[in-house]
Amino acid sequence: MAIATVNPATGHTLRTFEPYSPAAVEERLARATETFAQYRLTDFGRRAQLLNRAAELLDADRETIARVMTTEMGKPLTAARTEAAKCAKAMRWYAEHAPALLADEHPAAVDVEDSGAARAWVRYRPLGVVLAVMPWNFPLWQVVRFAAPALMAGNVGLLKHASNVPQTALYLEDLFRGAGFPLGCFQTLLIESAAVEAVLRDPRVAAATLTGSEGAGRAVAATAGDEVKKTVLELGGSDPFVVMPSADVAAAARTAVTARVQNNGQSCIAAKRFIVHGDVYEEFTAAFTARMAALRIGDPLEEATEVGPIATRQGLDELAELVDDAVAKGARIEHGGHRSEELGAGWFYPPTVLTGITPEMRIHHEEAFGPVATLYRAESLDEALALANDTPFGLSSNVWTRDEEEQERFVRDIQAGGVFFNGMTASHPALPFGGVKRSGYGRELSGHGIREFCNATTVWIGAS
Repeated sequence: MAIATVNPATGHTLRTFEPYSPAAVEERLARATETFAQYRLTDFGRRAQLLNRAAELLDADRETIARVMTTEMGKPLTAARTEAAKCAKAMRWYAEHAPALLADEHPAAVDVEDSGAARAWVRYRPLGVVLAVMPWNFPLWQVVRFAAPALMAGNVGLLKHASNVPQTALYLEDLFRGAGFPLGCFQTLLIESAAVEAVLRDPRVAAATLTGSEGAGRAVAATAGDEVKKTVLELGGSDPFVVMPSADVAAAARTAVTARVQNNGQSCIAAKRFIVHGDVYEEFTAAFTARMAALRIGDPLEEATEVGPIATRQGLDELAELVDDAVAKGARIEHGGHRSEELGAGWFYPPTVLTGITPEMRIHHEEAFGPVATLYRAESLDEALALANDTPFGLSSNVWTRDEEEQERFVRDIQAGGVFFNGMTASHPALPFGGVKRSGYGRELSGHGIREFCNATTVWIGAS
């Protein structure tokens, strides 16, 4: 795949980049290794100073980098600005909280006398060079939510970004360098996907993190497993959005639209399958469909645009195939369902609502990465849970109910890395983020995330 900026709103190639040569990759690997040897010795105060400076620079660059992201992958400009602001917030959060999150632990359950130790504790130490393989859909946030905790922990990073967001990838390297981080602390590798395996197998790379497709996750996990290297994977999602009779149906329908079409529907944690109790199914479906139909689709650089294009031509084709397969097998189109030819050569797909979904349809089991919603009718809590769990994925979930017993039941039985009640799934620096089943393993963000790439070292000092 070419490394290029292709505007998805027009289909025009704006800039192309030559992949780095093996010699250039080797230079960056060597620099990362040398930098880690010294950077790991810096204290939290110095790391926080650098990360806070990066946040300041990002705030100052917000408008510029937002336009770059929108041009490269098509998210509405307002959403791109919000993403940049969220990244700066996460940097400041980790700069403030990392010392406490990585403080020495003195387990209260350790019987010092019984263990023969005068003292015993746990210290978190950085692993080293961490390779990050990141996707295009949140080209800034996905990287920062790895980079901020990794850098605060004393690690250094190598970024292999998606090939369609090279300018964002290069900006990130410049951002951290401009903030004062040593050059080898965070470097971008403009390489093709086929070159990732060699980098990951290099003994100087200690671990890897990947956000992306299931196929990419399998490939990285297989290589890392063969090399016995730590990995964190955040893969696809087909999150359920369950609406029970006690819900505020009008509020649920409003939130459901945002939950489905955020980032043009191209989000792993977007709600994709809407499972509605029969008592409120008609009311919810009517309100939800009307709001989906009212969304403004168009040029993502225009302030009023709510839904922009699909990021790639391949993604557009795959989304259309899923819808066409469902319709051919009996699904009903409540709205949308056909490509829009009115917006020129761009890769647009209209907000779409499908009902009558059955397990024979591909869309029942596969992730729809675009503004397409599938609606299911459930007649009981048990049926709603069964539908929610009838997916190979388990990233997050949304449940609308004001019944506390029902809430406890969903927390107990839903197969996902998160359960968000009476709202929509979102990520926050203070809360762990990740999934189960084919949505991956490990956690990002919070204390759980910063410790993923640390050596939890047992320190034992004898009594004599």
